[in-house]
Amino acid sequence: MNGEVANIKKWVVIYPVYINSKKTIAEGRRICASKACENPNCTEISDCARHLKLPSAIELDKAYPRDFMQRGRVRVMLKREDGSLTNPEISSRKQLMLQIAELVPRHPGRVKKQEATSSSSNAPAKSGKGGKKKK
Repeated sequence: MNGEVANIKKWVVIYPVYINSKKTIAEGRRICASKACENPNCTEISDCARHLKLPSAIELDKAYPRDFMQRGRVRVMLKREDGSLTNPEISSRKQLMLQIAELVPRHPGRVKKQEATSSSSNAPAKSGKGGKKKK
């Protein structure tokens, strides 16, 4: 295990911002908005990488350089020490981001959250913007 941790520095870094459909390219999104997902977090990204049979590690103490309020990033091992691909279907960072962005909306934790919020958040969302300040 110790040898694997030492080489984690060579793994690909994925910040949640890279696949966030709510961000612009200037804010750090790396894939097209139509393929990106809404507000992903490190746990979801890591779980999706493991689902793709890629070793991953979450670094919660790290922040995104352009927006230091965005805490956390995920390191994913795309290639082994000998240069061979860990998962032959994913050969580049871009492919990895597209695959993860596709899987995040179907993440078990996210599916449960959406069911809970869709029934309770409909009513307050309408009354969120009151026009009382205009007088």
